[in-house]
Amino acid sequence: MTASANSSSASGPGRDGPPRLSLDTAAARQLATTTKTVPQNRNITSRWLLRTLSWVQVPGGTYRVNRRLTHTVGDGRVDFVTTGADARVIPEELRELPLLREVTDSAVLEELASRFTQREFAPGELIAEAGTAADQLFLLVHGKAGKVVPGKYDTAAVAGILAGGSHFGAEALAGPPAEWSCSLRAVTSCTVLALSRREFQEVADRSEALRDRLARQSALPRQRRSPQGEAEIAISSGHTGEPSLPGTFVDYEQSPREYELSVAQTVLRVHSRVADLYNEPMNQVEQQLRLTIEALRERQEHELVNNRDFGLLHNADLTQRIHTRTGPPTPDDLDELLATVWKEPGVILAHPRAIAAFGRECSRRGVYPESVPFQGHSVPAWRGVPILPCNKIPVSDARTSSMMVLRTGEAQQGVIGLYRTGIADEYRPGLSVRFMGIDEKAVISYLVSAYYSAAVLVPDALGLLEDVEVGH
Repeated sequence: MTASANSSSASGPGRDGPPRLSLDTAAARQLATTTKTVPQNRNITSRWLLRTLSWVQVPGGTYRVNRRLTHTVGDGRVDFVTTGADARVIPEELRELPLLREVTDSAVLEELASRFTQREFAPGELIAEAGTAADQLFLLVHGKAGKVVPGKYDTAAVAGILAGGSHFGAEALAGPPAEWSCSLRAVTSCTVLALSRREFQEVADRSEALRDRLARQSALPRQRRSPQGEAEIAISSGHTGEPSLPGTFVDYEQSPREYELSVAQTVLRVHSRVADLYNEPMNQVEQQLRLTIEALRERQEHELVNNRDFGLLHNADLTQRIHTRTGPPTPDDLDELLATVWKEPGVILAHPRAIAAFGRECSRRGVYPESVPFQGHSVPAWRGVPILPCNKIPVSDARTSSMMVLRTGEAQQGVIGLYRTGIADEYRPGLSVRFMGIDEKAVISYLVSAYYSAAVLVPDALGLLEDVEVGH
């Protein structure tokens, strides 16, 4: 009776169909070998930045960038605090202005900060007009403003775009009275803090330190320098006869920038029982190590972009940072970006959402960027420069991001990657896997380390397009 029942169950009708005439696949699968993949990792990206940088060996762990002496002081960005609709400049942030860089008296900075008045400007309204008295310092709290100069044929030309944190007219506070050489016009709604020359002089009259700083500023001889601010090399050309030739020398920076190699490390732990018993068909230690190294490389690229010490977003020279004219990245904006690194631009890196926003702007204008071959791939390009995705470039909560263009290579005075090869237990160039032993719980430990950094050899090797709107 039992055998008959079992036979009926094996060959009888299925749950929803006729009787089966062969072995069920669910039962057959118990005897079959399953084909498996290696562990997949959705966090792995193309890591174009690591692939495009030229990597330079740093045997001593430190890379020094020697440059010609530069006389100009870079203008800084100013930060503010806001309470509701009211904005106030942080007193210490006033030292970002070259004129106040050496002022350390907090009381003086506090008084100067308290004398700024807040003003609001509508789109298209003039903040400062060319030809009028230059008697105010403007700090742009929020919004965008364009520097407008008279054009050659009765049309205005935009000489640059200022955004939040920028300042305009610092030279109006010291020196003889002058007129604005260009106009400043609001592109969007702008919030501006203004300090008049009269208010500044009142503070200077009561501060000996500030008066001394202004006196030294006016007494400094006007040194001849190149358009990039470097000490000029005197050369005579186009002469005839036997004139006296100028003597010259090339001066160097006294305190050049040094880049120390950074490190990303982790300890990989694998139980010896897993390593001994479960290595077929895949080696468990190798797979654990592969996934760990992939995560380490992702962190390495993130640091090369975002690290406050050597990351490219923080090491771009302030004169190499530009802003979009309207918000989304337009073809005009990318042309301006390429103009910042006009000497052999190598690649443009942007967040995938920023690339999509640029594509929308091109479609709106009926422009279709071409594609170029790059390292075996067909990638979009602008003016022949490849546009590569990099998800390590952040997108803010306001849906804005940045796009960067860089020239690469040590021989081209570009952006380079730094690493150290030949280290103990090297697994890949610049990356070591060091056995640390087995503990009392039979857990095997490996120290995985990657050493790296990045250097910008000259300022015009890296350009940034900031405040790129990526939302629809």
